[in-house]
Amino acid sequence: MEARAKLSYARISSRKVKIVIDLIRNKPVGVALGILANTPKAASEPVEKLLKSAIANAENNHSMDVSKLYVAEIFACQGPTLKRVRPRAQGRAFRIRKRTSHITIVLKEKE
Repeated sequence: MEARAKLSYARISSRKVKIVIDLIRNKPVGVALGILANTPKAASEPVEKLLKSAIANAENNHSMDVSKLYVAEIFACQGPTLKRVRPRAQGRAFRIRKRTSHITIVLKEKE
């Protein structure tokens, strides 16, 4: 039995998200929430919100015991890149890539 939550098109680079999600992989959900609350990274806020959503899914949709839950899988894939243009000197233009990511969390119960 597993509970999932997915955040698509998060407006943060998957490279930045991976730094945060590596901290909570295979941890109990209580410990993972504590780590995310005290991590000073931009990615920790959407990941924390997604983890709370996964916990709610486990509790309400799958009738799982919250005290036994742990982060079984968590990964971030690269989403589509928004391309923007920045004006530069002498009529030139530089490309700005605003990257997005898809974050997925899978929770399971410890035996």
